[in-house]
Amino acid sequence: MKPSEHTHLTIKALAEDDRPREKLVLKVRQSLSDAELLAILLSSGNKEETAIQLAQRILNDNHNSINQLAKLQLNDLKKYKGVGEAKAVSILAALEIGRRRTDEGVDEKIKVNSSAIAYKLLKSKLSDLPHEEFWVIYLSRNNSVIKLECISKGGVSGTVVDTKLIMKPGIECLASAIILAHNHPSGNLQPSQQDISLTKKIKEVSLYLDIILQDHIIIGDQAYFSFADEGIL
Repeated sequence: MKPSEHTHLTIKALAEDDRPREKLVLKVRQSLSDAELLAILLSSGNKEETAIQLAQRILNDNHNSINQLAKLQLNDLKKYKGVGEAKAVSILAALEIGRRRTDEGVDEKIKVNSSAIAYKLLKSKLSDLPHEEFWVIYLSRNNSVIKLECISKGGVSGTVVDTKLIMKPGIECLASAIILAHNHPSGNLQPSQQDISLTKKIKEVSLYLDIILQDHIIIGDQAYFSFADEGIL
C-alpha cells in the first residue's frame, strides 16, 4: 500500500474518544471543540480529508471564529470539496438556531439605560449581515423595551429609511423614547454624513411627537459606535 493511502482516515478508524458523535454522546457536549461540532454537521469529509480535518480547514479559513463563519453564505460553504448544498444548509441552519437562541434570551422588559445594553439587544440581529438593516428600539417612560422593529433592509452600502415608518410604530405603541440602530457590513463604525443628517432629521421630528431620541448606534463586527456616547446626538 502506498504511503499516501495511509493519510486519509475515516471517522470510524479513529479512536473512540476522537469521534465527535460518540464524544458528544459519552461526554458533556461542552467538551467538544468547534471543529468537532462542525464535523458532526458535516457528517463526512472528502477523499483527502476526514470530516474533522475538513471542519478544521473551514474554521482556519475563517480565523477560527464562529462569528466569522456565521457571515458565510450558501455558495461560500459549497466551495469546499465535500460540502454540497445539503451540508451547507445544515450548517447555516445550525448557526441560525444559535442566533435565535440568543434572541430568545433577551428579556423584552429589560431597561435600556446605556448604549452597551442597546448594542447587546441588537448585536445578534445586525453584526453578521452582508447588507445594511435599520432597526428601532421602542421604549416606555422608564426605558423598558416595548418592542424591536426592523424598519428597512438595503444593500452593502446603505438602506433607505423613511421617517414616517420609524415614528408610526412609536405612536401606535405609545413609546416615550426610541433608539435607532443600523449596521455597517464593512466594519467601519464611523458615521457617514448621511447617517448624521438622518439622525438630526429624526430627532427634530420626534420632538414634535413628544418622543425622545435617546441614541443612534452603528453596529460593526463585534463593536459599535454610539452617537450619544460621542456627544453628537
